[in-house]
Amino acid sequence: MEEDDPSRHIWFRDFIDPNFVQLYAVRDVIYSGKTKFQRVDIIHTNSFGKCLVLDGKIQSSEKDEFIYHEALVHPAMLTHPHPQTVFIAGGGEGATLREVLAHRSVEKVVMVDIDQEAVDICQRFLPSLHQNSFKDNRGQVLHLDAREYLSGSRDRFDIIIIDLTDPVEGGPSCQLYTQQFYRFARESLAPGGILSVQAGSCNLGESTIFVAINSTLRSVFPQVFPYQTHVPSFGGLWGFVLASQQLNPLSQSVEEVDEQISARVLGDLKFYDGLTHQGMFSLPRYLRQEISQGKSIITDEKLLSLC
Repeated sequence: MEEDDPSRHIWFRDFIDPNFVQLYAVRDVIYSGKTKFQRVDIIHTNSFGKCLVLDGKIQSSEKDEFIYHEALVHPAMLTHPHPQTVFIAGGGEGATLREVLAHRSVEKVVMVDIDQEAVDICQRFLPSLHQNSFKDNRGQVLHLDAREYLSGSRDRFDIIIIDLTDPVEGGPSCQLYTQQFYRFARESLAPGGILSVQAGSCNLGESTIFVAINSTLRSVFPQVFPYQTHVPSFGGLWGFVLASQQLNPLSQSVEEVDEQISARVLGDLKFYDGLTHQGMFSLPRYLRQEISQGKSIITDEKLLSLC
C-alpha cells in the first residue's frame, strides 16, 4: 500500500454548505466532547495542524488562523485613531484577544464568551493560538451572554469585535446577529467607535449569511463596509463587515496603513498590511451586486432560515 494512499487516513468532513464538503486527513483526535452549549473537538490534521471544531465546523487551524484573526481585528483597530477599550464577543480560542493586545494603545479588553468549558479546552490544547493572551492583565474574560452584557452595561468601547460561530440551528449565536443586538452594540460604542463582525462565507452561491448581515447592519449604522479574504481551512472566501457612525476604513492609503502598523502594532503581522487592506475591500462585482440587492434584515422575530 502506498504511503499516501487515502484509504489509510481517517477523514474529517466539514460541511461548508449542504452541497459542498471539505475533507481533512486526521492524524489524531486530541479532544472530543460536549459542553452545555456545543460540541467541541480538537483534531490534528495533516494539512492544517491542530484545529478547533465546534458543532462539526472548523473555527481555527494552526496553519492559517492568522489570516482570519488579523483580518477580523486590525482593519477596525487601525481605522480608529487611538483605540483604548475593546469588547470581544466570543473568541474562545484566544487568538482574537491576542491580536487586540498587540496594539500599544489598548488599556482594557473585555472578552465575553458564554462557554467557559470551551474556553478552558482551548487554553489547554491550543497554546499556539492564544499565546498566553489570557494572562495579560489588560484582559478580562467573562463567561456570560454577550447580548445580555452589552444591553445591561454602561461601559463604552472604542472597538467591538464579534467573533462568533455562524448562526446555525441550535448553536449559541443566533440571537447575536439580529438588528436588536446590533443596536445594543451601537449604544455600547464610544463616540467614534467601530464594530467588526465576522460574517460567514463569501463563496459563489454561499453568501446568504454575509449579505443578510450587511443588510442588517445597514439598518442600524450609517457607515457599513464589507470585505473578504481567502481562508483555506474554511473552504474559500470569508466575509467580514465594519460598521460605525462616521469612521471610514478606506480613508487611508496603502502607505498610511503600513505606517500605522509600524507605529501601533507590536510584533510582525503575517497577513495584513496596507496592500492587503486595499485588496480585501475590493469586492468582486457579483458580490457587490448581491449586497446591493440584499433586503433580508435579521431580527429577533425573523432569524435566518439556517437558525
